[in-house]
Amino acid sequence: MAFADLLEQVGSMGRFQYLHVTLLSLPILMLASHNLLQNFAAAVPPHHCAFRGNLSVPGLDTEETLRISVPLDQRGRPQQCRRYAQPQWHLLGSNSSVEPEDKMEVKEMETEGCVDGWNYDMRDMTSTIISEWDLVCDLRSLKRMGQTVYMGGVLVGALVFGGLSDRFGRRVLLLISNLLLAVSGTCAAFSTSFTMFCVFRFFCGMGLSGLILNSFSLIVEWVPTRVRTIVGTVTGYCYTIGQIILAMVAYYIRDWRWLILAVSLPFYAFFLYSWFLESARWLVLSKKPEQAVKNLKAVAYINGRHAEREKINLEVTTGQRLVPAFRYSGVDLLRTQTLRTITICLSAVCFAYYGLSMDLQKFGVNIYLIQVIFGAVDIPSKIIVTVCMSTIGRRLSQCGALVLSGVAIFINLLVPYELQLVRTTLAVIGKGCLAASFSCCYLYSGELYPTVIRQNGMGWVTMMGRLGAMVAPMVLMLVEVKVWLPGLIFGGVPILSGIFAYFLPETLASPLPDTIQDAEDRKKPNYLCIIHLFQRFQKKTF
Repeated sequence: MAFADLLEQVGSMGRFQYLHVTLLSLPILMLASHNLLQNFAAAVPPHHCAFRGNLSVPGLDTEETLRISVPLDQRGRPQQCRRYAQPQWHLLGSNSSVEPEDKMEVKEMETEGCVDGWNYDMRDMTSTIISEWDLVCDLRSLKRMGQTVYMGGVLVGALVFGGLSDRFGRRVLLLISNLLLAVSGTCAAFSTSFTMFCVFRFFCGMGLSGLILNSFSLIVEWVPTRVRTIVGTVTGYCYTIGQIILAMVAYYIRDWRWLILAVSLPFYAFFLYSWFLESARWLVLSKKPEQAVKNLKAVAYINGRHAEREKINLEVTTGQRLVPAFRYSGVDLLRTQTLRTITICLSAVCFAYYGLSMDLQKFGVNIYLIQVIFGAVDIPSKIIVTVCMSTIGRRLSQCGALVLSGVAIFINLLVPYELQLVRTTLAVIGKGCLAASFSCCYLYSGELYPTVIRQNGMGWVTMMGRLGAMVAPMVLMLVEVKVWLPGLIFGGVPILSGIFAYFLPETLASPLPDTIQDAEDRKKPNYLCIIHLFQRFQKKTF
C-alpha cells in the first residue's frame, strides 16, 4: 500500500490537516518580519555633520548654525558627510542679529569630514542601527553587510538543516529552528556592537531557513495531491500578510531594539507546540514503522476515522515498497540525469526578489506605506499564479512570472528618476511577479524532489536562492558605479531563470514522488525529448 492510500484511509483532508496546516502557517506570518527587518531596523535617517563643539553664539538658532557649518549638496540639502572647516559667517547675510567679531571676515570655504560625529533627524524613528553605531559615510557599506551576513546565515541553514532533516526527521529540526530563531533574535535586540548584532542575525538566518524547509515539507507530506496547490498558496499568503504585519508593527514600534524583540518573542510559543509535529511519510521511509503507526492512528482518531484506525498496523507500513535500503545525502541530487536537470534549473531561480524588497527608501515614498503596498501586491499576484498553476501547470507559470518580472525591471530603467510614481508602479508590478514565482518555486520544488531527498533538494534550492540574496545588497552598491547597473542585473537574472525553468518537468496533478525511481519515471523535460529525437535521427542517418 502506497502512502497516498494510507493518507486517504486516515482522512486525507480532515480536521487534523486543517489544524496541522494552521499551526505550521503561524510562524510563516513572522518570517517576513525577519527577512525584511532591514528596511526599518537599518533605515537611514536624514543626517549631517555635527556642529563644532565651540560654536556657541547667543541668538544663533539651529537653522543659522546649520547654514554656516554645513555646505549644501546639488539638491540644496545639507551634505551628509562634509562640513566647513571654519564657520562661514558671511552666509548669514546682513539682516542677522548675530554680530561676532569675525562675522564680516570671508573665510575660504574649505570642508572637512564629520570629525565630531553626526546629527540625525529622528522624527520618523527613535533609533536605528544606523544612528546607534554611525553606519554612514565611510561606514555606509556596513548596512549592506549586515543584510548580507543575515542572508549568509539563511544559506548555511539551508545547507545544514536540509540534510539533517532527511536524516533525523522534520520535528527535531523544526524545534531547533524555532528555538534558534527565538534566542538569536532576542540576543540581537540587546547587542552592544554592530559585530555582535551581525553574529546573532546570522543565527537568525539559520533558524529561519530551517523553519521554512521543515514547515513546507511537513505541510506537503500530510496533504493529498488534489489540494496541494491550494494549500501551498494559502501558506504563501501567510508570508504576504506577514509583510503587512511588519509594516504595522514597525509603525508603532520605532526603536530598532524593541522591534527585533517584538518579532522574535512569538517563536518561543512556536517552539512549544512543535513537539507534536512529525511526518508519518518520513517515518515510514526511515524504517520507523512503530512511530508511523502511532502517528497514523492519532490522525485517524482526530479525523473521526475510528474504523480505519483499527486497520492500521505494522504490516500495512512495513509492507510498502517505498522503504529505502540505504541513507541518502545531498550527493544524490546529482545522481541521475533527471535529478541533475531539476537541481541545476531550480538553482537559477529566486535572486532579484530581495533586490527590490530590501531597500524601500530608494523609492522616495514613506517606507511604511511602500511596505504595505509591496505586501498587498502579493495578494492578486498569488491568486493569478494559483489559477495558472492549476490550469496551464507549474512549469509555464514559473517561467512566465520570472520573465514578466524581468521585463518590468528593464522598463523601469528607461523611466526618469523624477517620475517616482511611475517607477514605484513598475517596481510593484515587478515585485508582484517575483512574489508569484517565489510562491510557485517552493511548491514546485517540493513536488519535483522525492521524499527520500526532498529536504536535501529544497535545502539546496533555498541555499542557492539565498546566495543570490547575499549578493543582492552588494549589487545595490553598484549604483555608485553606474545608476542603471543594479537594474540591469536584477532584470536580467529573472529572465535567464525563466528560461531555465522551461526545462523542468511538469508536476500538475502528479502524485508526490517518494523514491528516486518515482522521480525518474515522471515525464522527462522537453529538452531531453529533443535530445532523444536528435540521437534517433543520427542513428537513422548514419
